[in-house]
Amino acid sequence: MIFFFPFGGGGFGGFFFVLFFLFVASRVFSNLFRRSNTTSYSVGNRAFFDGTFSMLAKLATADGTLSDAARERINRFMVYDLRLDGYSYEYARSVFNAALSSGDTFQTYADRFYAAFAGNPGVFQLVMDMFYSVAAVDGRISKREEEMLSYATRRFSIPDSIIEALRRKYGLYGKSSSSPYSVLGLDENATEAEIKKAYRRLILEYHPDTVARKEGAGDEFKQYATGKFMEIQQAYEEICRLRGIK
Repeated sequence: MIFFFPFGGGGFGGFFFVLFFLFVASRVFSNLFRRSNTTSYSVGNRAFFDGTFSMLAKLATADGTLSDAARERINRFMVYDLRLDGYSYEYARSVFNAALSSGDTFQTYADRFYAAFAGNPGVFQLVMDMFYSVAAVDGRISKREEEMLSYATRRFSIPDSIIEALRRKYGLYGKSSSSPYSVLGLDENATEAEIKKAYRRLILEYHPDTVARKEGAGDEFKQYATGKFMEIQQAYEEICRLRGIK
């Protein structure tokens, strides 16, 4: 039996922000994965749940096996961040394990996910964050992982700027993922103008109201986006403090 649990953070914001983020995440996913009755999830939530963990299963085993590092990353996310109840945990594990043995490809799951959430770029950007947190767990992206990530990037129409930010955030350019600059997709030599431009773009893309207005996104996504929004805000404020930017 394979045990798993998804990604850990790469975010920034200090001890109290971490506590707040974990609270938000637990509330988000308890709502996102709740059952609409005693035997099943709501259709929209199930589509997100099934698609996300099926794609994560394929990505985590892109090189043929589920590494201890990937298992631990997933474990930490599910147990400590999401705090799924017993039913949700068992359902998540069944989705993940079914995808491991399924003949369907990552691309197939990505196509289905796109069909379910087309028109909501905020959803796709949050999912890409999950993907990179798992793929980069060993500090590098393998050829097979890169193929899957590239397909998702094209299928979900993720801007290059977002991918650049994620790669920096998860240390793929040798930068610490805890750096406030990496949260904004920048290096420490970025100019003040570049910092402000990146901040304005990310705040708009991840603003909870922006995500909630898109078709197919419910309150759970608005709450989850709030965590990302605060991560960006905290990073920008820290950079401004360090540089004396007004």
